[in-house]
Amino acid sequence: MNPELTQASRDRAGTGWQAAALVIAALVLLPVLALGLFALQGSPGLWAHLIGNVLPVAARQTVILLVGVGIIVATLGTVTAWLVAACDFPGRRIFGWALLLPLAVPTYIVAYAYLDILHPVGPVQGAIRGWLGYASPHEFRLPDIRSMPGCILLLGLVLYPYVYLPVRALFAMQAVNLLDAGRTLGAGPVATFLRVAIPLARPAVAIGTALALMEAMNDIGAAEFLGVRTLTVSVYSTWINRSDLPGAAQIALAMLAITMALVMLERRGRKRQRYAAGAQRSQPLRRTRLRGWRAGAAVLVCALPVAFGFAAPAWYLVGAAWARYRFAGLSPRILEEAGNTAFFAALATLVALLLGLVVTGAARMRPGRLTQTMVRLSTLGYRVPGTILAIGLLPVIALADRQIAAASQALLGAGPGLLLLGSGAALVYAYVARFLAIATGGIEAGLSRVPRSLDHVARTLGRSPGQVFRQVHVPISRPALAASGLLIFVDCVKELPATLLLRPLNFETLSTHLYGEAARGTYEDAAIAALIIVVIGILPVMVLARTIRR
Repeated sequence: MNPELTQASRDRAGTGWQAAALVIAALVLLPVLALGLFALQGSPGLWAHLIGNVLPVAARQTVILLVGVGIIVATLGTVTAWLVAACDFPGRRIFGWALLLPLAVPTYIVAYAYLDILHPVGPVQGAIRGWLGYASPHEFRLPDIRSMPGCILLLGLVLYPYVYLPVRALFAMQAVNLLDAGRTLGAGPVATFLRVAIPLARPAVAIGTALALMEAMNDIGAAEFLGVRTLTVSVYSTWINRSDLPGAAQIALAMLAITMALVMLERRGRKRQRYAAGAQRSQPLRRTRLRGWRAGAAVLVCALPVAFGFAAPAWYLVGAAWARYRFAGLSPRILEEAGNTAFFAALATLVALLLGLVVTGAARMRPGRLTQTMVRLSTLGYRVPGTILAIGLLPVIALADRQIAAASQALLGAGPGLLLLGSGAALVYAYVARFLAIATGGIEAGLSRVPRSLDHVARTLGRSPGQVFRQVHVPISRPALAASGLLIFVDCVKELPATLLLRPLNFETLSTHLYGEAARGTYEDAAIAALIIVVIGILPVMVLARTIRR
């Protein structure tokens, strides 16, 4: 076989995939670029108003929220990961996966649940007053959960698994030899934790904390209903209540700056993690057996976040949903909204998987700096809060509508109007742009296990690169595809900010229905919708727990 012809054939074969991957990366990047252009349309007076009245309060509350949540998730995630990975105590195996359960409950659902649980006339305060002998809330009541401390505590209890997961993996695999060396030198469990484990875990803590803080930045429901006016809430209220889209875009740019700082923190942690990994062969960690009060304390530390981050809101939702079902049955409206949620989540999942296959296929066929850059750009949306994506998508969708209308006018003599903006296409675009990183990362990880020799054998047998990808790569990567699809579907079901901002008129999903009921102060009427979202959210937790056991 002529080597020059073979190389020329390989180059031609990958060109189409590379071009398609370039288009996909550009589609993910467009909303972010459009956001900057859109923000420039604001008048100077508008920016002065934002600086004088909106940004100081929103920025201060956002920073306080992020600092508070960061302290809680870093502390709680590191301590629980250390206990499960390095110690042996009653229930350790159960806590190993149970500590992941708060991931199944979206932050806004936890907030809505606790608003009822801790209401002055709710079950908790009623029980405390009965126990203390008080008759009414005027005689005794707990501090209001609608406050900055309440918001920090609730978000921390839900988001700490983002730290728990990477830190536990680091303790269990990469730090074994150094931890054993510390013990050999006479360090006890506490000294080993403080002097060896925490310094080693610093990169994983940074990565997990950055991810948790980006989720906190993206939150809109919990912060708004707990009385905290973050930048995300300000973007929503500036756009919807003041009809000021350029102003919302300018606030979104401020959010983007904070998000990029968190991304840099994550990358800095990931870079240091390579150094901490070491080259020695990993060994199973020898756990320290805890007895007496130490075992009791370990059980208590692991049980509290599970109880308050998952069990209490889940218990409330089951009770409220059952009461609602007995009172009014299963509303056809809930079924319709569940269908809307499932349809758009499934459609976005399918599109994201297809685009992820194209991007990873291009990187496989034409490895190099250009394709790796496109892979990284395709994951940009996952690092951008849904609110920012929603704002940036509007001019992109509007431009596409104008181009379609102009083409239709030229060819048919009549324009179709807003064909995409009111059809839900913007919603699918936002879902795909935001969660394409899950598809790309999952498929890329699956393809990394396929040896290059299989490609060469298939090409020798006369298969084209496209046939090799379809007939060899995709079947082998099927488990990674399935896992990625599941995670994308669940994230689409839980996504609130982008859905809230881009949904078509008179269109509701489970998450927006829940937000609407909470806005009217009747969140107990949406208990069934909230319970459905939580049940769906448990699916990826089961996948994660199964992965950990392996």
